[in-house]
Amino acid sequence: MDSILPLLQETQKAATQIRNLEDARKSEMLEDLAARVLENNARIIAENKKDLDVMDDADPKKDRLLLNEKRIQGLAQSLRDVAALPDPAGDVLLERTIEQGLSLQKIAVPLGVVGVIYESRPNVTLDVAALCLRSGNACVLKGGKEAHYSNAFLVGLIHESLAEFGIPTAAVMLLPTDRKFVSELLTATKYVDIIIPRGSEGLIKFVRENSLVPTIETGAGVCHTYVDKTGDLEKAAAIVVNAKVSRPSVCNSLDTILVDQEVAKEFLPKLKEEFIQWNVEVFADEISYPIFAEVGYPLLQHATQEDFGREFLDYKCSVKVVNGLNEALEHIREHSSRHSEAIISKDEAAINRFLNEVDAAAVYANASTRFTDGGVFALGAEIGISTQKLHARGPFALEKLVTEKWIVKGDGQVRW
Repeated sequence: MDSILPLLQETQKAATQIRNLEDARKSEMLEDLAARVLENNARIIAENKKDLDVMDDADPKKDRLLLNEKRIQGLAQSLRDVAALPDPAGDVLLERTIEQGLSLQKIAVPLGVVGVIYESRPNVTLDVAALCLRSGNACVLKGGKEAHYSNAFLVGLIHESLAEFGIPTAAVMLLPTDRKFVSELLTATKYVDIIIPRGSEGLIKFVRENSLVPTIETGAGVCHTYVDKTGDLEKAAAIVVNAKVSRPSVCNSLDTILVDQEVAKEFLPKLKEEFIQWNVEVFADEISYPIFAEVGYPLLQHATQEDFGREFLDYKCSVKVVNGLNEALEHIREHSSRHSEAIISKDEAAINRFLNEVDAAAVYANASTRFTDGGVFALGAEIGISTQKLHARGPFALEKLVTEKWIVKGDGQVRW
């Protein structure tokens, strides 16, 4: 294939039919797709295994690639959750009659054709398709070669549902994995309305610097948890362990622990047993290193400057002891990717200051950053977590897959 432009043109045409599909039919189509996913559980696992077999076991993206029975059931439930949500397109956002007698309406309308570039995660294939179809959008999917078999089979199931409901299969278009087509996608302003990169910092940076199509960034997360001197240290330990080990390959997992110097010697040893159990490698600053060394923590490294502001995506984290809230806030200002940040504290003034001053898509008090997720936030699913400020911030879900249109009705009015 020399060009993907004919494929993009097909998707643009299909977008009109999706936009005009009745609300109830869109929900029924997603219910149909959920049933197909469950019926093909064994086939999905088999195709996914083909991808897993060629990925290095040491690659932290392998967990993102994995589809097992539990995750497939979760995907089907996510499809049903999205099907049950109200369609955001068509909502009347404003209505008035102006002095000249014109009747105005501002309504929510689908974006049109949504392009998503992503790595490793075949669940994104279903999540994006579901959210786009439910909101009346078509989508173009550019997955990575590492998930080729998984993505191709899942898109095949999506196409079966689309055909069942009389919608052109081009409404969900899976592009070839060859990287040579990325630049063509990023400059296809005539056919694609928005590009959303989801993956590594390198991917996001490349899209941001090279796309002529408007872009919304999602994915990269450098997340901190600050343990204040007033915090409940038992709860703090449980929160830090959960944020680090429950699923380290995702963007809302913890990367850096900040701990007040007044409680560092008491708090840090509380992490030892569970961190050892999960083989967490700790990159400790000059103050925390001897604290870990004294209790015999085995997986210990001296932190370098590069270990702060680093998204580990693995069983690794950095630790820094700080002199109070001011220093913690300054560290986060310098190193955060503005994804998810947390404070563990009993001091309401400190909590409120942290929540007000930290510039991130999601800020937490006394809870794990792992909750930053469209499904968990009752949004059905997400395309990713937006860390920018225009159009969408936080979970990029169904409600954000629309733009605005003004409807103006008159009776011969002119303006000179």
